[in-house]
Amino acid sequence: MFFERPESGEKAILVHMDMADEAVQESPRELEELALSAGADPVEILMGSRHKPTSKFFVGSGKLDELRQLVQLHEAEVVIFNHPLSPAQERNIEREIKCRVLDRTGLILDIFAQRARTHEGKLQVELAQLEHVSTRLVRGWTHLERQKGGIGLRGPGESQLETDRRLLRARIKAINARLEKVRKQREQGRRSRQRAEVPTVSLVGYTNAGKSTLFNRITDADVYAADQLFATLDPTLRRIELEDVGPAILADTVGFIRHLPHKLVESFRATLQETTDATLLLHVVDAYDEERQGHMDEVEHVLREIGAEDVPLLQVFNKIDQMPGQEPRIDRDDQGMPTRVWLSAQSGAGVELLLQAVNEALSDDVFHDTIKLTPREGQLRSQLYAQGAVLEESYDECGDIHLEIRLQRKDLLQILSRLGMPTEQYRVEPVY
Repeated sequence: MFFERPESGEKAILVHMDMADEAVQESPRELEELALSAGADPVEILMGSRHKPTSKFFVGSGKLDELRQLVQLHEAEVVIFNHPLSPAQERNIEREIKCRVLDRTGLILDIFAQRARTHEGKLQVELAQLEHVSTRLVRGWTHLERQKGGIGLRGPGESQLETDRRLLRARIKAINARLEKVRKQREQGRRSRQRAEVPTVSLVGYTNAGKSTLFNRITDADVYAADQLFATLDPTLRRIELEDVGPAILADTVGFIRHLPHKLVESFRATLQETTDATLLLHVVDAYDEERQGHMDEVEHVLREIGAEDVPLLQVFNKIDQMPGQEPRIDRDDQGMPTRVWLSAQSGAGVELLLQAVNEALSDDVFHDTIKLTPREGQLRSQLYAQGAVLEESYDECGDIHLEIRLQRKDLLQILSRLGMPTEQYRVEPVY
């Protein structure tokens, strides 16, 4: 709605400044990847350092002159800053360099606008765009300050700018109402899965970590996967079968990024709900990336921001095919529970180890033991066979049946309750 994209890539000048008062610095390489993902053609990057940004132009007068010269030299069509800019800063810079200016938030929004495929995704992107643009309506549009003229419109009416703002507020209200309807539909789906006790496994991670490739590898789906930032925007759900758990839902979600705009997180809260309501999170990490730890910290920050920090998490170190000598493996904690899986989603190496680890993480309440049944308890025996829980069967000299069984403890408790049999006899205690 707000971004017109030409067929060929626009020539872009990138601007990155190291700020001394910023605890976490942005990455110039990430800015270049973002620009390429948006379809821009980065022709040069202007770098520098400052203690803090100036209120008028963000950069100093010297850098502003350099930027003006680079725009003229390359005949650039857009200048992209690797930082959030205020509406006044954008307006002032554009006036000085005679070129369109975009900040980091605007760039991410443009990528999201290109990637959205579903009705919900498009609504969320439009909402984020409208809220971002609402503070920038005045930029360069001085004619909008004038009041409407013409027959029936003269006199103390509202200015064109006020009209646009009113229409903008009405559109934001309408989108929020439609998104609320989508949220309720999603909530119904989640409640039905919870009633059926189907666990949800959600893939999370920094953008371009390989989540969609891994999702396709596990589910044989055909989700769009590419070596670019934000290739996936809309959540995709698929049913998978796990050995001890049975059916489960695997969810592929939008990738996170450093300094993800707060309004964007708010707009995508319905999508991110698949993360907060998950039974288990698979944190997919690009193990080959030199900024691996910083990306992991950023994902954990976003998980805290959306209220998902207490959801059990299993790390998945992906792209080991790019690391010579690195073999697929499972790292475990002191209790023997899996904490990290090393694999390659591209080649498939180690994916079976991931399924094993997910199985263990979700089936930590599995009952695996040998129970003794009398001949009169054949009904329990048939129920256990119907569940596929019997691993081995033998008889003793008294005619009693010894069954080695493995199944979820809750399923065994349900069978015993249905048959009116005591749990203590089989060393199964209810879990509250």
